[in-house]
Amino acid sequence: MCEANAYLRQGGKEELFLEMVDKVQPQPDGSLMLEDIFGRRKMVKARIAELELVNHRIILEKAE
Repeated sequence: MCEANAYLRQGGKEELFLEMVDKVQPQPDGSLMLEDIFGRRKMVKARIAELELVNHRIILEKAE
């Protein structure tokens, strides 16, 4: 499997945002749309801070 879990980093802590992410799409308003393998979608005003592909992790940081 190639999907990853997305974590939202705030104040030095990481919180699980969405599991089994299959797709990340930037939106015109600067937000990100994440979609899991079941087609569930979540939007977040954040930027990609880090991708840990070997560990299947996407680290997002909340946009100001």
